Amino acid sequence: MTLILREADVRQVLGVADCIDWLEETFRSLGRGEARSLPRARVKHPLGMLHVLPAADLSADAVGLKAYTTGRGGARFIVLLSSASTGELLAILEADYLGQVRTGAASGVATRYLARQDARRAGIFGTGSQATTQLAAVAAARNLESATAWSRDAERRERFARAMSEQLGIPVRAAATPEEAARDQDVVITMTTARQPVLHGEWLAPGTHVNAAGSNSLLRCEIDLETVRRADLVVVDSRQQARIECGDLLEPAERGLVDWDLLAELADVVAWGTPGRRDPQQITLFESQGLGLEDVAVAMRVYERARAAGLGQEVDLFADLRPRADR
Repeated sequence: MTLILREADVRQVLGVADCIDWLEETFRSLGRGEARSLPRARVKHPLGMLHVLPAADLSADAVGLKAYTTGRGGARFIVLLSSASTGELLAILEADYLGQVRTGAASGVATRYLARQDARRAGIFGTGSQATTQLAAVAAARNLESATAWSRDAERRERFARAMSEQLGIPVRAAATPEEAARDQDVVITMTTARQPVLHGEWLAPGTHVNAAGSNSLLRCEIDLETVRRADLVVVDSRQQARIECGDLLEPAERGLVDWDLLAELADVVAWGTPGRRDPQQITLFESQGLGLEDVAVAMRVYERARAAGLGQEVDLFADLRPRADR
């Protein structure tokens, strides 16, 4: 039987703090060779696009993929989760909220390993639904005392600040200028769809950690060249995927500031502790493109929790399928 999980079901069993712990285990497995993740594939159509991210979590007997469409009608996300050993389709999950949480949680893992232990202030660029989980994840990874938010729409950033103040129980204020969201912050987050830099490296104080999570296309660029130039350590979730779609690092690579083949991966930082922050004055940068492995690993845990809680709807797919006889 296949379990169908709607957005409301996923929301009941998925939280940011738990997801950070799950993804920490997942990146550790990836670093130890116990997981596989292929880069995002995109199929273009004149009226829209299909995006597919396949992965396998060897330690959890899980294989699957996230697929989503984008076009004039918006974006729609789904995860197909299967058992590797039996081939059974375990679950079909609506995955908009799942994607928001796992993207934030990946930044939470990076913050846990790369930000200073005494980080207490965060600034964020972007105030959409993805920004909500980004800030929540950083707050879960470090004991934040305050946060500052910037986006182009003044009303929207005020609304975001009020909502996040209530959710996190800390003062979150709307910045009057972009610079205010970066100056004197311990952690800076970018989660926008910007094609031109919103974060300038000259604004960063020594010791800042940056989570750049919005640029998953070579056409997008959230941070300027100086941000990369000042970064003592640049970490990506996947070198292969970053080379395909990290617009933030395209110009720095062309100028010789970074070498695609030598970029550190978060899985190695988590699994082996290297490379990592060596000095409290270092500026560290995490470039997040988002891995299908994150979706599959989180989907498996959501599936297990949902089944235990009696959530979702079971359907009998492939009812006529019989195992093939050995030859």
